[in-house]
Amino acid sequence: MSINGPKVRILICDDHTLFCEGIKAILRDQPALEIIGETRDGRQAVELVKELKPDVLLMDVSMPDMTGFDATRRIREFDQTVKVLILTMHEEEELVARCLEAGASGYIIKDAPASELVYAIETVQKGERYLSPVVLKKVVAGYVKNSQRPRTSYDRLSMREREVLKLLAEGLSVKEIATRLNLSVKTVDVHKYNLMRKIDVHDRAELIKYAIQKKLIAV
Repeated sequence: MSINGPKVRILICDDHTLFCEGIKAILRDQPALEIIGETRDGRQAVELVKELKPDVLLMDVSMPDMTGFDATRRIREFDQTVKVLILTMHEEEELVARCLEAGASGYIIKDAPASELVYAIETVQKGERYLSPVVLKKVVAGYVKNSQRPRTSYDRLSMREREVLKLLAEGLSVKEIATRLNLSVKTVDVHKYNLMRKIDVHDRAELIKYAIQKKLIAV
């Protein structure tokens, strides 16, 4: 990566402190890159993108409060310039497709070598798409080109229903969720009823199992 011209401004969003420290150590050795901030959850990442206006956002998928793909979708509603590079341990094709459809520019696996991470940042910064070789093999051309795929139960949820689902799975009560999202208890109850009907679950245990399967929460 050339060191001529302005540095590429990087924002890191990952809830694993030791991993973040490792990423920062790698990127500090790159004179063309500048780390401008970091956060531990998706909701704060959305706010920091508004405040700091990074060039590239490195973001995990499974995080507290808001998932990486939901945060990406929210960011895309107000900023089409920042490049979101998903950095995760998950290789599932459905998850890759969901992130790309949300507007991510790239998807890289956490055990990739440092040189691959730097190359991925350079690639997405140029406006190109980057996928780790290990996931590229699992993604058919139709997914990459945003072609039709069967809608999953999660796809049918609204953004607010996804937020409520994640918080319920994390153990928050309806009242606590109402406070967190600045909604009325009645409104959260309606979202809870609707989302459980859409994903066809009938109690909290099933809901938690569903959230784990969809990588919304970590075990």
